[in-house]
Amino acid sequence: MILVGTLLGWAEEGQRRLEEAVDVLPAHAVAEPSALPGWTRGHLLTHLARNADALVNLLTWAATGVRTPMYDSPDQRGADIEAGAGRALAEQRADLRASGERFAKAARMLSDDAWRTTVTSGQGREIPASEVPWLRVREVWLHLVDLDVGVGMEALPPELAWALVEDVAGWMSSRVGPDTGAELSADRGHGTVVLGSAAPRTTVSGPPYALAAWLTGRSGTDDLRCTGEFPKIPCWL
Repeated sequence: MILVGTLLGWAEEGQRRLEEAVDVLPAHAVAEPSALPGWTRGHLLTHLARNADALVNLLTWAATGVRTPMYDSPDQRGADIEAGAGRALAEQRADLRASGERFAKAARMLSDDAWRTTVTSGQGREIPASEVPWLRVREVWLHLVDLDVGVGMEALPPELAWALVEDVAGWMSSRVGPDTGAELSADRGHGTVVLGSAAPRTTVSGPPYALAAWLTGRSGTDDLRCTGEFPKIPCWL
């Protein structure tokens, strides 16, 4: 279990890296494609800002005990992204920074008891509030890569990348084929994790960032080693 303080540190570092990347973009870059199909950088930046606010809703829920879902309706997330995607870069930059500050402030104000409060994620899962910072960590670091500004998955701190491998492999294990099994092994002593429910006959190994990139669809298998054939994995969203 990763400590909340560690998660918040990763979220803060990712937010800082995001802001630094956006600060040096030329004004026209906001309308250019991101690495996510169908999304411009403006879509991605708006999503990151609204995600911070949605997670503040969950932290508010934990702090007050008043049910405060991430979004008012299933359609709100997409509508908010479309409404904000076309804004000028200066407005996007200010929104990204202000929403990040709101998230950090809400997290700093939470008591130890509040972190144990059960809230509901955007996917309908009941989770302790202590998992909310991890949701933000995933957003800021993966979408930093998706901005397509020259930052790759190797920028992720190794411990963060390995936590992502464990998270995504756990999600995928119930979704891969019944005969699919692989042991994922990270270089430099980060450990191993089993993908799938079958006894693994295949080992996929490499740096934590390369395993995370493959599992999340951010790159292929060039930086990985495999005993046998790489397993077919579902699309992770």
